[in-house]
Amino acid sequence: MSKYQFTIAVAPQYLPDQSDPEQAIFSFAYTVTIQNTGEVPAQLIARHWTISDGNGHTEEVKGLGVVGHQPLLKPGESFEYTSGCRLRTGTGAMRGSYFFVAEDGERFDVAIPTFVLDATDNSLPPASHTLH
Repeated sequence: MSKYQFTIAVAPQYLPDQSDPEQAIFSFAYTVTIQNTGEVPAQLIARHWTISDGNGHTEEVKGLGVVGHQPLLKPGESFEYTSGCRLRTGTGAMRGSYFFVAEDGERFDVAIPTFVLDATDNSLPPASHTLH
C-alpha cells in the first residue's frame, strides 16, 4: 500500500427536469466519493476539471476545495459530494485531478478518471480510479 493513495469513484446522472434540449441546455449531476486508501492523513486543497461536450468544446474549471469544503481524510475515511455542470450537447465527458497536502507535508495530485455524461443513458456504471 502506498503512503499517499486515494480512490475516486464518480456516478454521473442526467437531469432532464433541469435541461432544455431545444435550447441546447443539458444538465448533469455527478456524485464523487473520495476515499483515503493510503497510510497518511491528507487534506484536499483544490480541484481541476476538464469538461468536454459532444462538439469538442472544452472548458477548464479550477478552484479551492469541493462544494465549499477542504476535507481532511484520515486513512480509511471517505468524503462524498454532489455537484453538477451544463453542456450544450447531450453527451460529453469530464476528467480532472485533486490536489492534496498530506499531514507530513507531502504534496500530490490524484487523477479523477474520465467519465461520460450522456443524456440518453442513465445506466452508466460509476467510474473508479486508484492512485498508487
